[in-house]
Amino acid sequence: MAPPFEVVRIAGALGAELRGIDLSRPLDAATVAAIRAAWLEHQVVFFPGQRLDEPAFMTFARVMGQPVEYPFVKGLPGFPEIIEVKKLEHERSNFGGIWHTDTSYLERPPSATLLLARELPLYGGDTEFASGYAAWASLSEGLRTTLRPLRAVASSAKADVSKTREDRLRTDGRGEAPRTYEAVHPVARTHPETGRVSLYVNVAHTARFEGWTEAESEPLLAYLFDHQRRAEHTCRFRWTPGALALWDNRCVLHNPVNDYHGHRRVLHRITLAGDVPR
Repeated sequence: MAPPFEVVRIAGALGAELRGIDLSRPLDAATVAAIRAAWLEHQVVFFPGQRLDEPAFMTFARVMGQPVEYPFVKGLPGFPEIIEVKKLEHERSNFGGIWHTDTSYLERPPSATLLLARELPLYGGDTEFASGYAAWASLSEGLRTTLRPLRAVASSAKADVSKTREDRLRTDGRGEAPRTYEAVHPVARTHPETGRVSLYVNVAHTARFEGWTEAESEPLLAYLFDHQRRAEHTCRFRWTPGALALWDNRCVLHNPVNDYHGHRRVLHRITLAGDVPR
């Protein structure tokens, strides 16, 4: 049966727009199932032109999973699971402005992220996405054999990503003393719903391989980080007013492009509870 909306792919590796659906209205079970099937197939899906206030945004998020709070930045008043992803006119760093999967330093990283456009710059501010499936599949069999048994240490304290949080911690930080989170996850992650394998490392959080030093790990990790963001593994989304993105953190990386200095960009983000990577 065809889904009750139009599915338009935007790139070869991942990404599709789901057109002709109003997420502010109640969704029946068949529509929810079709959205979930499209999301699992395309890894990141985009819903243009949505009109969602905070309660409606939370309602749709709960349809897709269990919203969870972000450990470093407090949520909106009355909606602790919704954080503002923003860069103000005077700021130079953009929040999370580096290739990453969200909070992979947690024992149970989020399964999904929803990001909703609120205020957009006159130009720029696109978000790039990369498929961990495509990155894994395009490695040589020899390297896949080497990587399959490895686990990697993810940390919230790597310097490059910590810098991107500084403005938000000053204005929206939770107030308690900053904490470092660390977790160990398989390099080759098997998706619990699709059964597909993805390359599960990222330059923002992956510090080293378990049992290896950082110096020993660095050359191979540098190769993998470059490999992940090869153009043929990616798609790029240009935000429009009210657009909503939903991506699968179990197999997708993303990178917000920081090319709009002097302009304001505000989006609202919800992450959904995930499982222990296997």
